[in-house]
Amino acid sequence: MLFNSIEFAIFLPIVFTLYWFVVNKNLKLQNVLLLLASYFFYGWWDWRFLFLILISSFTDYFVGLGLLKESKQKTRRILLLTSLFVNLGMLGFFKYYNFFVGSFSNAFTLLGQHLEISRLNIILPIGISFYTFKTLGYTIDVYKGKIEPTKNLLTYLNFVSFFPELLAGPIDRANNLLPQFDKPRVFDYNNASLGIKLILSGLFKKMVIADSAAVLVNRIYDNPSGYVGLPMVVATVFFAFQIYCDFSGYSEIAIGTGKLLGFNLMNNFNKPYFSASLTEFWKRWHISLTTWFRDFVFLPTAFSISWRTKGERVILLKKDLFIYIAASAITWMLTGLWHGANYTFIIWGGLHGLILVVEHLFRKNKFKSAYKAFNILKTWFNILLTFTIVCFTWIFFRANSLPDAGFIIKNMFSDVKDYSNLSVLSTKFRGLGLMPKDLFILIFFILFMLGMELLDKNGSLDKLLSKRPFFKWSYYYLLLVFILFFGTANAAANFIYFQF
Repeated sequence: MLFNSIEFAIFLPIVFTLYWFVVNKNLKLQNVLLLLASYFFYGWWDWRFLFLILISSFTDYFVGLGLLKESKQKTRRILLLTSLFVNLGMLGFFKYYNFFVGSFSNAFTLLGQHLEISRLNIILPIGISFYTFKTLGYTIDVYKGKIEPTKNLLTYLNFVSFFPELLAGPIDRANNLLPQFDKPRVFDYNNASLGIKLILSGLFKKMVIADSAAVLVNRIYDNPSGYVGLPMVVATVFFAFQIYCDFSGYSEIAIGTGKLLGFNLMNNFNKPYFSASLTEFWKRWHISLTTWFRDFVFLPTAFSISWRTKGERVILLKKDLFIYIAASAITWMLTGLWHGANYTFIIWGGLHGLILVVEHLFRKNKFKSAYKAFNILKTWFNILLTFTIVCFTWIFFRANSLPDAGFIIKNMFSDVKDYSNLSVLSTKFRGLGLMPKDLFILIFFILFMLGMELLDKNGSLDKLLSKRPFFKWSYYYLLLVFILFFGTANAAANFIYFQF
């Protein structure tokens, strides 16, 4: 079931009404309702894959209880490995089996040997990457003694399958979300009001900006050989906003839905395109995944390397830099692979890892002027530079293959001489089936969104608007008007991150 579908528009009010007006006085019944609603929400897509969620949930629930009772380190490691084997085994089979089989076969072909390995027609279960990481994070935190495992099966099943964040995150951590299922929840008008506003904002981003940008982006990236020059540049920039509005829109709807039900989910985006460096960008983009990889991949890898190299005297680079580079390489390769079984994602992750290492090298050499105006200009230059770098890496993320990505990079500036000729540019975009008016409307909505983000300092937009009730309600009614009149006709368009 999709957030931007008629089915969800019917489903959510029914759940909300039952939750707050029928079973509101009984916490256990509320949790039972949430669990049934979550399984119905997921099963609406394909009920057979509910078994995967149940396997993952029951495995980590009992592993957690086993870790609580067991004191022998060897047994605890076996329990942890059981969780890793089950969860990563399912994820690896459904998401990466054909990729690794194909890569293995191609490697033998390069050596002059023909190896025929049959591939399987596998459907990737929606949300498997997200709930797998959620359950793994729980087990690892229990293993490390950072949290106490829950003994309440209903609570844990809800934690794994909570429908607002089930399909595409945020990947909430157990220490934040798990205790909220055990605490009585009282309806709060202000919290629910904020939830509706977040849902409106998310639908605006998804239906008005992301789905509109997708028309141009898909047309060019799905057939790059048919276009050259400026349309490729515009499609790449539009994709940057398409994926941001698509994914942050989903996260806002998820967080808003959680607030309607009395839950506080973690923030997943914080105005990433206003980042002045790639390091800052990854503190603002897909925060739940970034912190997951930091805590469960980067830091453990760095500590492991540090322990293994302790006492050694001969290292070509400084030890801390060597550790950072090695841990970054592993982390970003896995981050790219998490997004999909394609070499384009590995290249995308590798580029980010490489640039982050470069930024790490020059972090101590930041120059700050005594002139405020210079520092402001420098900050905006860095924001523009960071956005340009991110857009370049998005080419690999969006391209269907490495040859397609190479073709786009090679040809995207082949007609620079025509950029100043408005009639030529108009003809190019008309050839794509897009009127200049449509492009200007989309650009207006993007600038409108960015302008509101500039006003929203530390999540204070709603507080700022609340000081002027007329502007507050005008803004949210305006979002509703934009959705109704400018939202795409394909109201059930999938969210991009469902494929991951």
